[in-house]
Amino acid sequence: MSNLSTKLVQRVQRKHRIRATVIGTSERPRLSVHISNANVSAQIIDDSKQHTLVAVSTANANAAKGTLTEKAVWVGSEIAMAAKKAKISQVVFDRSGKKYHGCVKALADAAREKGLEF
Repeated sequence: MSNLSTKLVQRVQRKHRIRATVIGTSERPRLSVHISNANVSAQIIDDSKQHTLVAVSTANANAAKGTLTEKAVWVGSEIAMAAKKAKISQVVFDRSGKKYHGCVKALADAAREKGLEF
């Protein structure tokens, strides 16, 4: 198996291991983060109802410019403000198998600065 496919398999295994323990409820929904090579997206999900409560992405946003880390900061602040409007103050953080550094950490820190608790 090549090095790239090994990394992908390990990331998928980490994702399943995380999702086995991180479950969003009505009181504390799950903040799921997805980072691609060009865009950052985050959504707040209630797993008990299988319903997305709030979603923010840089795919169609003109306000999100700059590096991927700057886009992650923008998404983190926007998701926190949208969560406040939806009266959500506490979430469970789901990093989707990614390491907690770089863009994932920038998004989480920006969301915490705007008042989201996790």
